[in-house]
Amino acid sequence: MSGLDLGQHAGFIWASYLVSFLVLGGLIIWLRLDANRQVKLLADLEARGVTRRSARGAAGKSSKTGKKSSR
Repeated sequence: MSGLDLGQHAGFIWASYLVSFLVLGGLIIWLRLDANRQVKLLADLEARGVTRRSARGAAGKSSKTGKKSSR
């Protein structure tokens, strides 16, 4: 018995693998393109003088609404 003997469902199995690989490949490409876009947007913002909240330090920490959490 061969390891590639998939019987009458071989077409469906191979098509399923193909679709899965295409979807995963598309997601990987999309994520890489989006990551590059985000890096460029951050660099543009920093070039214009906009800083990150995490870079402001303790002096910049304040409550947005001034209200307590209702948990």
